[in-house]
Amino acid sequence: MTKFYHFNFNVFDLEKSLQFYKEALNLTPVREKNAEDGSFKIVFLGDDAGSDFQLELTWLRDRDTPYNLGDLEYHLAFRTDEYEKLYAKHKEMGAVCFENPKMGVYFINDPDGYWIEIVPVRS
Repeated sequence: MTKFYHFNFNVFDLEKSLQFYKEALNLTPVREKNAEDGSFKIVFLGDDAGSDFQLELTWLRDRDTPYNLGDLEYHLAFRTDEYEKLYAKHKEMGAVCFENPKMGVYFINDPDGYWIEIVPVRS
């Protein structure tokens, strides 16, 4: 058996990213790894819905420029039963970067430019 475990985003400003994910999606640290020499820090975020899946944020001390995500079109998706509430919150935060009303979804972007799709629970 194979099961999803986590997905990684490299982040330029770890504290800014932690604040964003807490405010936007209520993701909080569940564990972390720190290099003995301080060269990196990895923080795993979990949701409050009891999912086993985690978002891994990796910060590298010697990174001196933001990441260039290029033209990649990958994204991470979250499904929610509070779609309208989250949409209003994300609009207020200025985080909504793309809306697709025809498909009934929208995207937010994090401080590093990663796209996150918000999908409503559908019956």
